[in-house]
Amino acid sequence: MSYEVTATRRRPQRFEDLVGQEFVAETLKNSIKSGKIAHAYLFAGPRGCGKTSSARILAKALNCQHGPTDTPCGTCSNCLEITKGSSLDVIEIDGASNTGVENIRQIKDEVLFPPNSCRYKIYIIDEVHMLSTSAFNALLKTIEEPPPHVIFIFATTELQKVPATIKSRCQQFNFRLVAIEKVKNCLAQAAAELNIQADDEALFWIARESTGSMRDAYTLFDQVVAFSDGYITYEKIRDKLGLVGIEKLNSIFESCVQAQTEVVLKYLDEFISAGISIEQLISNSADYIRSLLLIKNGISKEALLGNSVERYSSLVLNSWSPIQMERALSIFLQLYRDIRYSLSPRYELELVFSRMCWIKDFVSNMEVKRAIEAAQSLLDSAPKNPENSQQPQNTNVGQNAGFNQRAEVNSNRPVPNGLPTFSMLSGSSNQNDSQGDSASPFYDGGSLPPEQSVNEQNQVASSEVEKKEIDERLKIHLPEEFNAKTQEAPVVQFSVPVSDSYSENPDDEDDDWSNVGAPEENDYESYEPQYYEEPAEIQPIQSVRVQLNEKVQTADGNYLSVAQLRGQVMAALSLVDGFASAALEKTSEWICYPDSIETKVPSAYDLSILEKKKQAICDEISKILGKNIFLKVGVEEIQQNEEKNLGELPPQVELLVSTFRGTVIAGK
Repeated sequence: MSYEVTATRRRPQRFEDLVGQEFVAETLKNSIKSGKIAHAYLFAGPRGCGKTSSARILAKALNCQHGPTDTPCGTCSNCLEITKGSSLDVIEIDGASNTGVENIRQIKDEVLFPPNSCRYKIYIIDEVHMLSTSAFNALLKTIEEPPPHVIFIFATTELQKVPATIKSRCQQFNFRLVAIEKVKNCLAQAAAELNIQADDEALFWIARESTGSMRDAYTLFDQVVAFSDGYITYEKIRDKLGLVGIEKLNSIFESCVQAQTEVVLKYLDEFISAGISIEQLISNSADYIRSLLLIKNGISKEALLGNSVERYSSLVLNSWSPIQMERALSIFLQLYRDIRYSLSPRYELELVFSRMCWIKDFVSNMEVKRAIEAAQSLLDSAPKNPENSQQPQNTNVGQNAGFNQRAEVNSNRPVPNGLPTFSMLSGSSNQNDSQGDSASPFYDGGSLPPEQSVNEQNQVASSEVEKKEIDERLKIHLPEEFNAKTQEAPVVQFSVPVSDSYSENPDDEDDDWSNVGAPEENDYESYEPQYYEEPAEIQPIQSVRVQLNEKVQTADGNYLSVAQLRGQVMAALSLVDGFASAALEKTSEWICYPDSIETKVPSAYDLSILEKKKQAICDEISKILGKNIFLKVGVEEIQQNEEKNLGELPPQVELLVSTFRGTVIAGK
C-alpha cells in the first residue's frame, strides 16, 4: 500500500470526528434528524479547519443508503464512493480554476437531470470567492430555486469577498481555529498510530506553529517524523529546523537585563553562525517576550506559553515591568515589518538587541503621570518645614494686595522634609536671616523689579493720603449736562492735576536729564491742555467750513461735533479694519465741507497708509452722515524758524516725542 500523509489519513469521516467545530456538527446533525435540509450551504473559515471535510460528511449523511442519517455508515457503496471522490452525484469543483461564467452555465444545464444512484445531486464548490462577478450572477437564480434533488455546498476562506446576494441565499456556518490543546491531542494520537514516541514539549511546539490549522499541524508533524528516527523531541526540532531554544533565549535576555551589550552581540554572532535565520530569531524573541508578558499578568497556561513557567528566566521576569515588556515586544514586531526594506537585516537586529540592554530604564508616559500625581499628593500631605512655618504679615493695600494674597497662599503650602529648597524662592535664606523673610526680593511672587524691595512699596501703598491722590488722578471727569432730547453723548474731558512737588530721580547717575525740582522754561514746546466745551445750543451749520468744535448733522437727524464724528469713525473701523483705524488716529484737525473732509498727517508714510485705506474711511463717514463724503489728506508742513536758533533737542526728548506720537519719525 502506498504512503498516505497524515492529513489525508486522518481526515474526519463523521460529524463526531470534527475537531473544534462542535457547533457546526450539532447543527447539521439536528437539521438532518428533523428533515429540514437546506438547498444551499456556505462554509466559511480559515484554512485547514474542516470545511471540505464537513461538506463530504454532509454529502454522505444525505446519500447514505441507510439515510438520510446523521451517522453515515461509511460502508455502503455510496459512502465509499464519496470518500474516494469517485461518486457521480457528488461533484467537487475548484472555484479557483473554474471562475468563468461558462462553468456555471454547465452546472445550470446539469442540475436539470436527476442523480444517477444517490438521493441528492450535491455540488461542492471550494474557494467560491474566486468566482467572477458574472459567474456569481449566473448562479443566483439556480441556488435560490434549484430542483428538489440538488444541494449546493460552498466553501471559502475569505467570506468578505462573497457577494451579499449569495450569502442571503445560503445557510452560513463559520468554522473556527482549533485550540492548541486539541491539536496536541490529535498529534499524540497520530504518533501513537505510527508507534512513534513524542515529547509533550515537541507536540506543543508543532501545535503552536500550526496556529489552529489541523492540516498545517499534520503537515509539520510528517516533516518532524521524517528526521526524528521514531522519537520526537524539542531538541531535535530546534537543531534541525534552526530554532532558538528557551535556554538560549534565557541567556541572551539575561545579558540584556544586566546591560552586557558586548555579551549580547557575541550571542547574536553565534546564533547567526549556527545557521539560525534572522527572521526566525526575531520570531522566537517575540514569542519569548510575549510569554514573559503573559506570565507577568498571571497567566500560566502551558498551551499559551509553549513551555512551563519554570523554564523561563526569573531574572528577566523580575527585572522588567509589564510596560517595559510591552515596549520590547512592540520593538520586535516593528523590526519584523522593517527588515524587508532594510539595508542590512543583521544591523537592524543588533540595534534592537542593543536597545534591549537599556529597556529597563524605559519610562512610559503613564508612569510619569503617576509619579507626578504621587509627588503632588506627597506635597499636599507631608508636614511643613520649620523654616517655612513663619511668614510675614500682609500689610499691602491697594494694587499690591492681590500679589501678597498669593504670597500668603504659597507660604502656607507645605513642603515635605528632605526635599530641596531654593533660597531665592523661599521666604528666608541663610544669607538674609538677620533681615527676616520680608527681605527676599521675590517674597510677593516677583511682581516688582528686583531693585525695589517689597517693604518700600508696602510703605508707599499703605499711605491712605497718597492712595487717594493716585485715585483722584485716575478719575474721569464727566460734565453733568446731558441733552436727552438730542441723545448726544457727553464730551469726555481728562484733567490731570498739576502738583508742585516732583518725584526724585531713581537713577543715581547724572545723565543731564532729571526731574528733580521744577523744570526749567525752554522754547522747545509749550503745552497747554485744551478743553472743548459744547455750545449752549445746537445750531445747524450755516457756513461752508466746519471746525472741530462745530456740529454736523448725521443721517438719523442728530448732531455731532467733528471730534465726535472722528471718534465714531475710528471706533467703527477698529472692528473691521484695524489698520485703517490706526492710520486715521494720526490725522490732525478735521475741516468739514459739504462734500469733503480735509485733514493732514505728520509724514508721507502715514499719507501712503491712508491712501490705501481711504475708500473704507470714506464709506464709513458717508454711512454716518448719510451722503457721499470724500477725504482729502495732506502732509503737515514743518515750518523752520531760521531767525531763532533753537538748537538740537536732547535725545531723551526726541524719544519721548516719537513714542507719544505712535511712531518714530526718521530721516529728518
